[in-house]
Amino acid sequence: MTNQEDIIQSLARTPLYQLGVELKARLTSFGGWEMPVQFSGISREHEAVRNTAGMFDISHMGKFTLQGKNLISQLQSLVPSDLNRLQPGQAQYTVLLNPQGGIIDDIIIYYQGEDTTCKQQVLIIVNAATTSKDKAWLLQHLDPNEVQFQDVSPEKVLIAVQGPQAINYLQPFVQENLQPIKAFGHLQANILGKTAFVARTGYTGEDGFEVMVDPDVGIELWQNLYKAGVILCGLGARDTLRLEAAMALYSQDIDDTTTPLEAGLGWLVHLDSKGDFIGRAVLEQQKATGVQRRLVGLQMQGRNIARHGYQVLSAGEIIGEVTSGTLSLTLGYPVALAYVPAKLATVGQQLEVEIRGKAYPAVVVKRPFYRSKTKG
Repeated sequence: MTNQEDIIQSLARTPLYQLGVELKARLTSFGGWEMPVQFSGISREHEAVRNTAGMFDISHMGKFTLQGKNLISQLQSLVPSDLNRLQPGQAQYTVLLNPQGGIIDDIIIYYQGEDTTCKQQVLIIVNAATTSKDKAWLLQHLDPNEVQFQDVSPEKVLIAVQGPQAINYLQPFVQENLQPIKAFGHLQANILGKTAFVARTGYTGEDGFEVMVDPDVGIELWQNLYKAGVILCGLGARDTLRLEAAMALYSQDIDDTTTPLEAGLGWLVHLDSKGDFIGRAVLEQQKATGVQRRLVGLQMQGRNIARHGYQVLSAGEIIGEVTSGTLSLTLGYPVALAYVPAKLATVGQQLEVEIRGKAYPAVVVKRPFYRSKTKG
């Protein structure tokens, strides 16, 4: 057996894996999982999400349920966002920070309110490749006598139905009315006669829903949505869509050496409205003195694509590095994210990207590159 075969044999597979194989998915290794990279082609899948609806198997992502009487106050010390703002049925995109203010992971915390015993209940969705790291960090910092922590990652299917028509395709299978759910809202619902978790969140820059269900329901829902005409999408389109919306990819655009202020995630940092949290001192210092570097959006002035790892130049000198880059299928030109010195991070700043030994012009532009006209 070759090393490649060894790797493939050791990769985890989601409960929807076999359906993907049957539907001729092209597969790839991602975060320890064997996942569809595309079905009918990245361009077609991307276009479907922008114009109608597409769906993604995202069951590889980490899923934790937590409950406890002082759960929110315990979580407050682990993130820079003020979780006290959350009402039941609301969610917060935020980051776990290390003592240096670096991002351990970007996560979504869904607050589900209190149960009959006054225990607060929360669902946390984390990145696939960081599930073990995040779990260990949370368990290290939460009081085991007060918080019940359950990792339900292996036993739940997660399906993202995304696009301006997502609600119309999903609604027939959901007992509850999806229309009143606001962006980052969520609820316990009934799908195909079974209990489900439905959230109006996503990673594409479009309206849409993420549905967490048991595997048997997930398989049935996936088949029903496919028969209804929802386009199957893989990780390739997920990447081009999220980059157009300038959404960070963990391990590329953000990691444990980047702070939220450097990464343009300052809106997650609520220094004025909450108390102490891990990494606060570093963020306070950066807020006071300014950051040395910033993550910026770049638009290439031509057809050449700036890829991850390419060097960014100013006046012939290396001043930064591209973290993500692609040809924007919606806009028709190449876009990228890159860290550059703060003094060169102004919109309109002329820079260059080195591609195969030659420098090509780029300009710093506002993010996101694409903004949905239909998203609420």
